[in-house]
Amino acid sequence: MVIQQQLQIETRGRNTYNITPQVEQAIRQADITTGICQLFIHHTSASLILCENADPTVRSDLEGFMARLVPDGDRHFDHTLEGPDDMAAHIRSILTKMDLSFPISRGHPALGTWQGIYLWEHRTHPHRRQVTLTLYGE
Repeated sequence: MVIQQQLQIETRGRNTYNITPQVEQAIRQADITTGICQLFIHHTSASLILCENADPTVRSDLEGFMARLVPDGDRHFDHTLEGPDDMAAHIRSILTKMDLSFPISRGHPALGTWQGIYLWEHRTHPHRRQVTLTLYGE
């Protein structure tokens, strides 16, 4: 069986947003016990990550690292049409991922003990993000 649906995620600006509950709900509703979940974000300035879900300082440290690696307003960037975070957001999404796949076991995402599924918003302003969730299984 293959099931596909769209998730709409409202962001409040640059941050990580835990979408694990929405993914778990979609798996429950599809009644898939064993299979694969594939997620794809339809944007070039946000990404998807599997990350530590117990200690939020992991995600704030990740953001701090990325800010040092790809600073907003870098004078070497030509693409700044939408502001100083424009090109930095594109580079951040390319360095991370726009898709994720993970197993489904016993009707739940088969994640590690401390893993959560996150949308990482790289823009400083709020956005509505679209994620396609595709479930393969039985």
